[in-house]
Amino acid sequence: MRLLLVEDDEQLAERLSDRLRNAGFAVDVASNREEGEAWPDMDKMAAVVLDLGLPDGSGMDLLKYWRDHKVDCPVLILTARGSWQDKVSGLNAGADDFVVKPVRFEELLARLHALLRRQSGSRDTWIEAGGCRLDPVARQVECDGKQISLSKQEFRLLNLFIRRPGQTLSQADIGDHLYDLDSHRDLNAVEVLVSRLRRKIGSERIRTVRGLGYRFAK
Repeated sequence: MRLLLVEDDEQLAERLSDRLRNAGFAVDVASNREEGEAWPDMDKMAAVVLDLGLPDGSGMDLLKYWRDHKVDCPVLILTARGSWQDKVSGLNAGADDFVVKPVRFEELLARLHALLRRQSGSRDTWIEAGGCRLDPVARQVECDGKQISLSKQEFRLLNLFIRRPGQTLSQADIGDHLYDLDSHRDLNAVEVLVSRLRRKIGSERIRTVRGLGYRFAK
């Protein structure tokens, strides 16, 4: 799943994006309000981590801009501003969570997973479809009751499929969700990744829809 991190501190953005990628996310980074407003594919973002103190304006105004333009993905505010007034303003502007810096990465990650669970309508850490279940927090996978070992990219792909059972996803759709904007997107690599995942979880779970893409079993 892809995240957008809006943070003007380059060193913090690099450290945080690296840790989020190691946790299994594809991460795009915007460094100011202008970039955030102009981001080309907000509809592909699973969530946003937003700083309020941006060099060209307020992160709060950016959040209001997104909500006014029907961007409905979860937004977690991550900021050094910790007053109750800031928290109330952020939540009333459309934020889904508000975290004050400094914060342990483990807490930030847990809050992101909680946002994604709420977005999908589930309180359980496990998500299920097609006879497979996946825990994005513990990074565990079971199919037909058997534990399956997956690579990081295979795990990301199965996570996407399980969250969208019965939907046809094109190779471009899959690439948009698995890779950040700056990554080279080779559609042949997507095909190879699907093939590898099929071998591990069973080819019958991922159906090829000719000319359209792939559909995961419900």
